[in-house]
Amino acid sequence: MDEFTDLFSSYQPGNREAFDRIVAALYPDLMRLARARLRGGRRLTLLDTSAVVHEFYLRAQRSGQIDVENRAHFMAYTARVMRSIIVDFARQRQAARSGGELVKVAFTTDLEDGDGYPEDRVMEIADALDALSRVNERLASVVEMQYFAGFTSAEIARLLGVNERTVRRDFEKARLLLSVELR
Repeated sequence: MDEFTDLFSSYQPGNREAFDRIVAALYPDLMRLARARLRGGRRLTLLDTSAVVHEFYLRAQRSGQIDVENRAHFMAYTARVMRSIIVDFARQRQAARSGGELVKVAFTTDLEDGDGYPEDRVMEIADALDALSRVNERLASVVEMQYFAGFTSAEIARLLGVNERTVRRDFEKARLLLSVELR
């Protein structure tokens, strides 16, 4: 734990070398987060664990002025960025699947399996989560960390500075609100 304290205390926004050391030290955790998120449901084709982690790194570098105070703050930031990566990828897939500028022709068949596409579900959840964040930011953060980053209740509690029971209660509230939104 002292290693992380030293890393974060030496980091100043814009200090690329210190940021690179933080990412290198937490790389196994970042891979675990991405793997946990991509494990659930059908896999988004072409998006894998390494792609999510590397896209996170590139986005963080492009933004330049990332202000992270400690490991908990960094992991919460990571969860938010990973959500953004997955949602952006789903939007691109939807646009490509819809044909973009191509003329759309309706096609129906009796063999439709009803599963849909995984990016459709990601988009529905992302939209519902945006609506939830306008009502209660902490509930949205709990869902974001659990669904998009794969954190456990104990990890979320540590990151948010609340007890585990509060996280479970928040997740249940959020789940109820999201189920109404997703209908």
